[in-house]
Amino acid sequence: MERRRSFPDVLAGGVFVLIGGAFVVGALGYELGTPTRMGAGAFPLLVGAAVVALGLAIAGKGLIAGEVISFGPIPWRAVAAIVLAVLFFGVTIRRLGFVPTTAVTALLTTLASARVRLLTAVAVAAGLTVASTLIFVVGLQLRIPLWGPWLGF
Repeated sequence: MERRRSFPDVLAGGVFVLIGGAFVVGALGYELGTPTRMGAGAFPLLVGAAVVALGLAIAGKGLIAGEVISFGPIPWRAVAAIVLAVLFFGVTIRRLGFVPTTAVTALLTTLASARVRLLTAVAVAAGLTVASTLIFVVGLQLRIPLWGPWLGF
């Protein structure tokens, strides 16, 4: 019987181990406390250890019983649109304000798919903008200006 290795599983398991390990190392800088009175570092330590264990299990599965997975072509349009949207949001949030920045970001990410029509993309962007404003500005009361100085507000 041929043993196959799954590179995506091994890679994903390694990423989990790295992220969980970073949480464990970060948690050691805080007081751990006792089991009955846990300190600030106890929860991140436990979560990090769980993520490391999950990563080891995924990597082990990839080494022992992997599947051959063929990857299709890379969707460069989607990659470019999402990277551009994230960069746009980070650069313009303070200058344009929350509402226009969120609307443009949602529109850019919606247009990452070639199958979405412009009217659908605008409707999704409007819905996401309203929902994001209600959640972050109204509900969580983040101090982000709705309209920025570039718009004259």
